[in-house]
Amino acid sequence: MTEREFAIDVVRKLQQAGFRALWAGGCVRDELLGLSPNDYDVATDARPEQVMRMFRRSIAVGAAFGVIEVVGPRGHHREHLTVEVATFRSDGTYTDGRRPDAVTFSSPEEDAKRRDFTINGMFFDPIAGQLHDFVGGRADLEAKLLRAIGNPVERFTEDKLRVLRAVRIAARFGLEVDPDTLTAARRMAPDITVVSAERIAEELRKLFTHPNRARGLQLLRTSDLVEPVFPELVPAFTLPQGLPSAPTGTLWDHTLRVVELLETPKWPREEPVSFPLAFAALLHDAGKPRVFGRTADRYTFHGHERIGREMTEKIADRLRLSTAEKVRTAWLVEKHQYLADAPTMRASRLKPILVHPGIGELLALHRADALASGKSLQHVEFCERVLRETPPEDLNPQPVVTGEDLIATGLKPGPDFKRLLDAVREAQLEGRVRTKAEGLKLIEGLLRQPPDPKP
Repeated sequence: MTEREFAIDVVRKLQQAGFRALWAGGCVRDELLGLSPNDYDVATDARPEQVMRMFRRSIAVGAAFGVIEVVGPRGHHREHLTVEVATFRSDGTYTDGRRPDAVTFSSPEEDAKRRDFTINGMFFDPIAGQLHDFVGGRADLEAKLLRAIGNPVERFTEDKLRVLRAVRIAARFGLEVDPDTLTAARRMAPDITVVSAERIAEELRKLFTHPNRARGLQLLRTSDLVEPVFPELVPAFTLPQGLPSAPTGTLWDHTLRVVELLETPKWPREEPVSFPLAFAALLHDAGKPRVFGRTADRYTFHGHERIGREMTEKIADRLRLSTAEKVRTAWLVEKHQYLADAPTMRASRLKPILVHPGIGELLALHRADALASGKSLQHVEFCERVLRETPPEDLNPQPVVTGEDLIATGLKPGPDFKRLLDAVREAQLEGRVRTKAEGLKLIEGLLRQPPDPKP
């Protein structure tokens, strides 16, 4: 059974029991667009306790708000199918800017009025094949318009995250934002900071992992959301890009272009653009305004990669991203220019980064950055050729000398171990050392050298 079939079955059982039951919200929108919904929600006039009596396998995920999760059989992915069933309701005041203080069970017409945008406020009867649209959602969908239901300021006041959600939805479906809705969004944008970091981060993940991410970034600025969400990026709006004699716009323009030009990483396998990669594209030059300088014929940004990495780590902490997301994004930002000289780089510097788990994403970032700057892709193509043509055991060979080998020669563990092992590893990657005997001989030579004079 598919999730869609299970969602139809839930509606059928509720209707057969004498209740009114309809699909609601985003799944209706997606069905009208010919898309496969990520999930299905059902709205009904059955009360939560009645729903739980009808469906033996059900969970009260939000009974106070009339929401019950109905659990079905296993689907194609061997996970149990689930459908959220919610009682038609009207919401009271929202003192926390997220959830209503109280709800009143009501009708489909009243339930529609509490939802965020008209395209998300429709209902559909999958048994009768009938659309129930009390807010003009279908007309707005056909007009490719995102419009808040009722008073947009009230809708955004109820849940401040809706301002950011408006950007994501408009970007995802290629919609224009209704002027009144956009005006309200800009007015409410500073209040986005009252929303939890986790909720903001989740919206950003959805926004930046979608192919329309560049459109989303444009809307973030149009909606005045960049300053409250990413204050570090505001200087990019006016920082010049290109040569003083031949400006090519601002750093923001360049950033937008890099985000737009991101392609699917191709190594070690083709996979969708991840959130860390898209986020790194957004932040890769974030450090430039802090190290901005100028010579007679060019602008300089010395050390902006390191500054950018530090800024990225702070932003990731503020958004409470996972450690994996933080580490990968910061690494990509720091290394976004590392491979520029790859064709002439020493093997001991090139090989370690080519075997890094994030090399595919780094090459994708390098490619987008080069294209956005009108530069050659020679360094990217060189790295891709090396990866294709070089056996893994040559790119990342087993160390010929280990710490245990050093101990076996009578050396005591200490700070010098790392210097000696790094020297052997460098020689091994460059082909000057191929065996343990050669590695130990190199170490003997290093130990005979006089120590560096103290400063």
